[in-house]
Amino acid sequence: MAGMMMTRIVVLFLALMLVSVAENQAASSGTPDFQPQRQGNSQQYGTTPGSLHPQDCSPKCTHRCSETAYKKPCMFFCQKCCAKCLCVPAGTYGNKQTCPCYNNWKTKRGGPKCP
Repeated sequence: MAGMMMTRIVVLFLALMLVSVAENQAASSGTPDFQPQRQGNSQQYGTTPGSLHPQDCSPKCTHRCSETAYKKPCMFFCQKCCAKCLCVPAGTYGNKQTCPCYNNWKTKRGGPKCP
């Protein structure tokens, strides 16, 4: 009975050590967090690559998808693209050249992924 208890304690100790080592490696990886630069009140805010913060995607996509008859899929893909590219082209249609990442992301069939 005592041997079983000692084995459990050793296993628990080893598990805690592994978690501690993993946390230390993650904390000291040396990769700084990406912080896109805001461009003030400029008209280009949100339309150039990396100019949005993730929390800014929803309002930009709401405007982008405001005139489509397919709002749910438009919002889904717009937010997915915005989260990856951190930009949404201006207007409700077109202007994709202002955000190359958004423009160049394609579906498996080769069509545009982002609305």
